[in-house]
Amino acid sequence: MRTPSLCHAPQFVVEDLLWQEGFTDIKYVSGASSADINEAIVSGKVDFNLHFAPQWASIIDGGGAVTVLAGVHVGCFELFGKAGIRSIADLKGKAVGVAALGSSDHLFVSVMAAHIGLDPANDIHWVTSQSPTPAELFADGKIDACLGLPPVPQELRARNIGHVVVNSAMDRPWSEYFCCMLAGNREYVRKYSAATKRVVRAILKGADLCASEPALAAQTLIEGGFTSRYDYALQTMRDVPYDKWREYDPEDYTLGDCWRGRRGTDQSTR
Repeated sequence: MRTPSLCHAPQFVVEDLLWQEGFTDIKYVSGASSADINEAIVSGKVDFNLHFAPQWASIIDGGGAVTVLAGVHVGCFELFGKAGIRSIADLKGKAVGVAALGSSDHLFVSVMAAHIGLDPANDIHWVTSQSPTPAELFADGKIDACLGLPPVPQELRARNIGHVVVNSAMDRPWSEYFCCMLAGNREYVRKYSAATKRVVRAILKGADLCASEPALAAQTLIEGGFTSRYDYALQTMRDVPYDKWREYDPEDYTLGDCWRGRRGTDQSTR
């Protein structure tokens, strides 16, 4: 799907790689929200998509016809806070902006809060808004914190707005978990297993391209119309550790596991 999140770059730069795998009919379906992605993959409107691990876990737990195929990258989200918020624990009683309850930013912050003993439902004041976006509310001083996915962190840093409380590319245990994973519509995966393997191979090659040739990947995003800001695209390619997918076992290391209540060995309160 064509989404605003630039961390999905491996599936945005994959068109030529899919052609090399023998595919001739490649289409992107537009979607702006987590709900759009969830509905599209379950219904079969799209066959494959990258999405955040807690979303896939939630869909599967609800009986959705989705098959998770591979972990693609770690470290795409950053939590920004205003002065006085230095840790996840400081979110207690604070206003945190999210696109919607159940959205990826809501799930991510909830996972981190629950990990250090907060009750996400009662200890955090959730402010839901898509227009203006949570990042815009944060920039205007109307909320205390927001979670950004590329290109939001790149823009907030460029504008010197707030400070980073958690960087999932560097801070444990979140840096040890896949955040974005590739999944497919279950019926398609079962019916076309050979094609599915070729898609997985192409997407992972796309991740390698983002890691090894960030300038080329960023330019591909511009030419494909996925973003108009080359500087933010290039910074995203450099910030997100796209080369980590070989190091982790997706069956063991996903944020979806955390969403289901599992706890890592690192008890940091970051």
